[in-house]
Amino acid sequence: MRQVFETVVARCITEGLVSGQRLAVDASLVAADANRQNSSPPSEWKHEPIDPDAVPRAVREYLATLDEAAFGAATPVQPKFTSHSDPASQWTAARKGPAFFAYSANYMIDTDNAVILDVEASRSVRQAELGAMQTMLDRTKDTFDINPERMIADTAYGTGPLLEWLVQERGIAPHIPVVDKSGRTDGTFERAYFTYDDENDLYVCPGGKELKQNRRAFTKPRPTGPHKDGILRYRARKADCDGCQLKARCCPKEPQRKVTRSVYETSRDVARKITETVDYAISCKLRKKVEMLFAHLKRILKLDRLRLRGPCGVRDEFHLAATAQNLRKLAKLIPIQSLARQVA
Repeated sequence: MRQVFETVVARCITEGLVSGQRLAVDASLVAADANRQNSSPPSEWKHEPIDPDAVPRAVREYLATLDEAAFGAATPVQPKFTSHSDPASQWTAARKGPAFFAYSANYMIDTDNAVILDVEASRSVRQAELGAMQTMLDRTKDTFDINPERMIADTAYGTGPLLEWLVQERGIAPHIPVVDKSGRTDGTFERAYFTYDDENDLYVCPGGKELKQNRRAFTKPRPTGPHKDGILRYRARKADCDGCQLKARCCPKEPQRKVTRSVYETSRDVARKITETVDYAISCKLRKKVEMLFAHLKRILKLDRLRLRGPCGVRDEFHLAATAQNLRKLAKLIPIQSLARQVA
């Protein structure tokens, strides 16, 4: 299935339907062929060795993919329920309705003509979907030598590590909203009110005072740099905050103000600046092409529920569906382009 899919993509590239400059990525839930009643919570798991020869094929495939980022190694969090017939599927309530078992279909498309350049199956958790995006981008580079100038995605992909990977390692402009939890609802100053001085590695508050990581040398050197969570912490002097007229709006319940900064903040700032451009507004419209492909997948091709079980079966179904969608695109656009060349 993978070879057939890549052959069709290569034909799309040959016909000039792909420029490789602007790519978009997204994921959509597809219900697994698993019964909600045929499952069990972690409290009922039996911690006994499993004989691979005595279990169904879908279970054997799941055991073989426990170390893959798209399935077992996506997250250490235990699912609330595990299906007995298809344990690789994820118990999820992401649609804000009754929970069900599902997989995520991850598409990476070229926005010129919405040709699907790569497809990946994963569990329906955010960590697995982010890893699938990186896998598809690397695979597209290796297979078709396509390295886009921009990557378009929604807020789910705006995490610091992923933005850092795109900007610093791949040199791709992230047209992605940044996941930012620094906003406040109590009316006090947010982090955006503080100016960062890159040269001196400090923040300047609205009152003109400096917030630093370290202010004096200790007899016993203290560890410097980010904490285990990848966060740098900058603090103001208590004396500065005590005599500040803005204290009521800055830190009314704390003796001094503290501001945090991610180790990926440089790449996050790059993404923030892009969101203020005209190109980003265009990218927001182009991103809808991925959603239209998912709508076509479920409403026209009727793949709203999987027929096969296990990681291998899910991959085959997603590859077959993406191949069919690309073939429809070829059949629709090639005659138009041939006629345009004849007229020219």
